[in-house]
Amino acid sequence: MPISKAIAPHIPYLRRFARALAGTQAAGDAYVAATLEVLIEDPSLFDMSLDPRVALYRTFLSLWNSLDVNLKPDGAAGPSTAIDRKLEQITPLPRQAFVLTSVEGFTSQEAAVILNVAPEKIESLVETAGREIAAQVATDVLIIEDEPMIAIDLESIVEGLGHRVTGVARTHTEAVKAVAKAKPGLVLADIQLADGSSGLDAVNEMLGSFEVPVIFITAYPDRLLTGERPEPAFLITKPYQPDTVKAIVSQALFFERRAHLRDRPSVTA
Repeated sequence: MPISKAIAPHIPYLRRFARALAGTQAAGDAYVAATLEVLIEDPSLFDMSLDPRVALYRTFLSLWNSLDVNLKPDGAAGPSTAIDRKLEQITPLPRQAFVLTSVEGFTSQEAAVILNVAPEKIESLVETAGREIAAQVATDVLIIEDEPMIAIDLESIVEGLGHRVTGVARTHTEAVKAVAKAKPGLVLADIQLADGSSGLDAVNEMLGSFEVPVIFITAYPDRLLTGERPEPAFLITKPYQPDTVKAIVSQALFFERRAHLRDRPSVTA
């Protein structure tokens, strides 16, 4: 298959990625155009053994990272959105790993190929991005979890990123009381709680009075992924990997998504 045909479906996504790195669409498009020109001049730079999208991003970042300073075109405006401004404050390589995995949807293995680093390096880079994001948006976290060891583990993970755990609730009632004392900036919630109550109901009650990003961490994802209503923005299935929690916490705060579940039927344990 000709290179032009292989990469054509992926160019809009590459433009999105380039914009995230450069800060403006004009600057990002300039780098995408430069990448395409390089491929026309030297097609051997495109690794045909790879998935075309992976190969395209790899070529793009090879060009991007070969430049000492990535300058915006003359007259280009600075970052135009809150997300652009946050991205600009993350150091370059962690920023690339974060956007590749969190925005572009590449796996850690694919991101490692694109960045030409070992897979374990991607985890380290994403964790670094998470800490830098936390430095920008450090917040209070409420954990709704009835298993003490899991609650302790989650507390250690989010505090390691620079956030503060202000409450750990084991039941719906405890969660409501914790919110009454201090509204959190992020909620990590299980569904089935110690007394048979529902973490989902507790979240619904919170969202009735204020908005907050929510991450559901549950062994019962089928109780959320019904297809009947808009799904939660963030869902982690138990047993979880700490690196997954770190990445999703960073995404939730970075993109400020909320779980809007108020119309979903109540879940009972």
